[in-house]
Amino acid sequence: MTVGELGEFGVVSRIAGRLSHGASVLLGPGDDAAVLAAPDQRVVVTTDLLLEGRHFRLDWSSGYEIGRKAAAQNLSDVIAMGATPTALFVGLGMPPDTTIAWLDALTDGFRDECALVGASVAGGDIARSDTIVLGVTALGDLAGIAPITRSGARPGDQVAIAGRLGYAAAGLALLSAGKATMEAGTATTGAGGARGETKGWVGGSFPELLLAHRRPEPPYDQGARAAALGATAMVDVSDGLVQDLGHVAEASGVGVVVEPASFRVSAILVEAARYLGVDPLDWILTGGEDHALAATFPPEVRLPPPWHVVGEVVQGQGVQVKGRAEAPGGWDHFRG
Repeated sequence: MTVGELGEFGVVSRIAGRLSHGASVLLGPGDDAAVLAAPDQRVVVTTDLLLEGRHFRLDWSSGYEIGRKAAAQNLSDVIAMGATPTALFVGLGMPPDTTIAWLDALTDGFRDECALVGASVAGGDIARSDTIVLGVTALGDLAGIAPITRSGARPGDQVAIAGRLGYAAAGLALLSAGKATMEAGTATTGAGGARGETKGWVGGSFPELLLAHRRPEPPYDQGARAAALGATAMVDVSDGLVQDLGHVAEASGVGVVVEPASFRVSAILVEAARYLGVDPLDWILTGGEDHALAATFPPEVRLPPPWHVVGEVVQGQGVQVKGRAEAPGGWDHFRG
């Protein structure tokens, strides 16, 4: 069955029936608007737009993976402010020939990613579209603390990261090079592929890297932890470490020096880079879709794992990578 056959209200009812709601949702889908608890009296809000063919490909990612990834990149923005995610709202445009199985998988992906942080899909909207379009808004609760912004870094601060860097970029490079394909198979709905078909991954190399591109794993527990450790600035690494640290440098009126030798380059990244004939450090410095956290901390703070110091804040402006004449760039939606 397709969404066109089920109809708008049938689709809405089906989506709502697959979702559960946390304590922050006082009134969920089914009314003109949702009602959420806001005990802090401040609400953290972020939004993203994802377009088929631009931000995801149906021949590279299943509906379930697209849901997980779309939720993750918004939840990560919330935790980068030091807040706790509470709810997502999803606007979904799709063609009428989209199968119910694909829609179920997408819904389950959103639901399961939200469950990792105790958040809920509390509402949204659907519309007919020629391609899949997702508009996702995430809300969060600061629980009485000040938000960690990009503007608080000070000269002398340590620059540290938590989470993986370079894995998603490596996975994208492998997919772009044709090192993995999606073909018709007997996968479950949760691994469904393109609209109207159930698909599974076959062949290919480096499955860990391929999965990292399709389903990132942000360090959800480290946003609040960074706040407790006294982080002075923090950012979700969505467009590349150097580029996102550049946002911190600009907002704070400082410079940032990154030490390449400080990065722990895993064996799988080294092997994949050798396979494609590239430098794995480029993935680490410019790849953003792992949604790691980058933060600055006072120099006297002893950072526990998984936080790892990769540089320092200095007087000046911009980002300098030691040993490189020019800092590499990152993702730009109008140039990438």
